[in-house]
Amino acid sequence: MNTDPSEETTASWAETAVREAGHLHRPTREDQVLERIERARRGKARIREELITLAHGAGGKATHTLIEAVFLEAFRNPLLEPLADGAVTGDLALTTDAYVVKPLFFPGGDIGDLAVNGTVNDLAMCGATPRHLTASFILEEGLPIADLRRITASMAAAARAADVHIVTGDTKVVENGKADGCYITTAGIGALDRGATLSAASVTPGDAVIVSGPIGDHGMTIMLARGELDLEAQLTSDTAPLHDLTARLLAACGDAVHCLRDATRGGVATVLNEIAAASRTCVVLDENAVPVRPQVRGACELLGIDPLYVACEGRMVAVVAPHRADAALDALRSHPLGADAALIGRAGDDPPGLVLLKTCFGGTRIVDLLVGDPLPRIC
Repeated sequence: MNTDPSEETTASWAETAVREAGHLHRPTREDQVLERIERARRGKARIREELITLAHGAGGKATHTLIEAVFLEAFRNPLLEPLADGAVTGDLALTTDAYVVKPLFFPGGDIGDLAVNGTVNDLAMCGATPRHLTASFILEEGLPIADLRRITASMAAAARAADVHIVTGDTKVVENGKADGCYITTAGIGALDRGATLSAASVTPGDAVIVSGPIGDHGMTIMLARGELDLEAQLTSDTAPLHDLTARLLAACGDAVHCLRDATRGGVATVLNEIAAASRTCVVLDENAVPVRPQVRGACELLGIDPLYVACEGRMVAVVAPHRADAALDALRSHPLGADAALIGRAGDDPPGLVLLKTCFGGTRIVDLLVGDPLPRIC
């Protein structure tokens, strides 16, 4: 019998190492799930449906499949392939967006300022200063002229606040019952103010993931404003132009800012999935660090909706090099729209392409792309 404690300890360590090595070579259920997810993502996007559904516009898996299998397949080119908020060419950024929100007017805003702010924000996420917008209107027969005047006045006020001009546009009218009163499409052009390139692909392990404020305000405001639920809450949309906020962040941190995205359709979860997939990193979130207003959280719990998937219209996700995370938070918090900015997670290296959430109960779960259409049209 061996009586040397050191030899016994060494032997036990060796046995443990052998067991662990054998375990590593045997795929666990978790390994198998991750491998299936990876195979699905590596495969070519294919649309299995024969007809468009509302889920194709919800910002989740169906939307991504539609974009990649139809639009990217048809229009593929180097400027389009990143599928970012806008395209950067030379010293200019370009973007376009359509707005089909229902109702047209809601607490905190309306379709008019939403159409201006949304396009201004897409340019800001490219690191550009917005300059000019275009506006196209699809009006439904029977829309009150007073409502149209209210919408255009709101657009004009939002454009002045963002220091942009609406310089050209178009108008079409469709039969009664063929639209929800008014649909608006805006396009924008902006001037790039910095040499560094912002992109999801530039995110690296260790980077800090920051959100500029409480999430989910806009989506839940729209949901309650439709009046289809027997719920009441003091909520207003967070619609706002973010170009001044992004300019302050970029001035403070420069090239340490790797990626900016505004969390609209599909919410923060969708943005982070896109970043993880493009950069081949693993984004790990801390549930306790994600800012959510109590009213939003309560409404989400009653409806069975995760706030991470609920749209914002005045919030952005910034991914910043770790050594500048504190400076980024200080810069954001110095602006009214970023007063409640929070560091909610970091980028890692494994498993690549996934978003994980450390829950308040101590576990970890995958935060995948949105499936289905849990919310009404919100933008």
